[in-house]
Amino acid sequence: MKYRRLGRTGLEISEISLGTWQVGGGWGGSFDRKVADEIIQTALEHGVNFLDTADVYDDQQSEGAVADFVRKDRDKVYIATKIGRRLNPHTADAYTPEALEEFVNDALKNTGLDYLDLVQLHCPPTPVYDFQEVFQKLEEIKQSGKVRHFGVSVEKVEEAEMAATYEVVESVQIIFNMFRQKSADSLLKMLHSRGIGVIARVPLASGLLSGKMTADREFDKNDHRHFNRNGELFDKGETFSGVPLDLGLKAVNELKTLFGDEELYKYALKWILSFEAVSTVIPGASRPEQVISNIKSASLPGFNEDQMKSVKKIYDEYIKAEVHHLW
Repeated sequence: MKYRRLGRTGLEISEISLGTWQVGGGWGGSFDRKVADEIIQTALEHGVNFLDTADVYDDQQSEGAVADFVRKDRDKVYIATKIGRRLNPHTADAYTPEALEEFVNDALKNTGLDYLDLVQLHCPPTPVYDFQEVFQKLEEIKQSGKVRHFGVSVEKVEEAEMAATYEVVESVQIIFNMFRQKSADSLLKMLHSRGIGVIARVPLASGLLSGKMTADREFDKNDHRHFNRNGELFDKGETFSGVPLDLGLKAVNELKTLFGDEELYKYALKWILSFEAVSTVIPGASRPEQVISNIKSASLPGFNEDQMKSVKKIYDEYIKAEVHHLW
């Protein structure tokens, strides 16, 4: 495993880390603590030291599962959680300083930790980035010692740009993959120049870039790939990166031909790591074997210039018109 610095936090984190949205339950399944423990343990055994979770994952159970492992090796394994999505309704006005402090306290209680390594606002509505009092509160919480570092998880490039103006924001988590390339235009360079770490989420476009998906694939009724294709419950960009399944599969076939390999996920993850500004990629896993496969992808040879241009060409031809202007 190789490690990269998470911006000016100074944390050296695994370039392939673990996102825990689907840990212990998968999308649609009920939470299974034994499975979650097996997945996290496998990740740690293979060099992962950065675990990303959120208070809304499995009704706060994911935070507890992650924290148990962090507690065992507190100075070497880092927990990143997210807050805000429990607000109901999830509106900009609900993001008050009092609510944020309550969520931080809840996260400390859920994890049983004395402090949290990284807390991220969990994709708040765009107007929140203009709320000076919100980011002032984050600074106060940081000064209290409850949280070492704060960041934001965003849906849109413009939100990342707005968040980067606040000194307290030390990391940005954003969807960045072969099907969501807008960040590569200028955002990554800007964040890197300001010492802001970049956490690339949804790297496989909800499995679309795994190379294993088919048009007739059926999803559990509780799987967001079944019920959120058009953003019924949350931003549709979180599901297949906002790409229509049929169109995405055509682009996937082009990418498979480019690399001459059905196991596209390896190249999808390595492509993201080709960008210096990216601190870590956080693919999820629903079983331990997926963790190992994801980690091995980092050892692939780097892309040459022709391959990078070819990936961009496929994006421009099939995907760009669908997603580039939206996020």
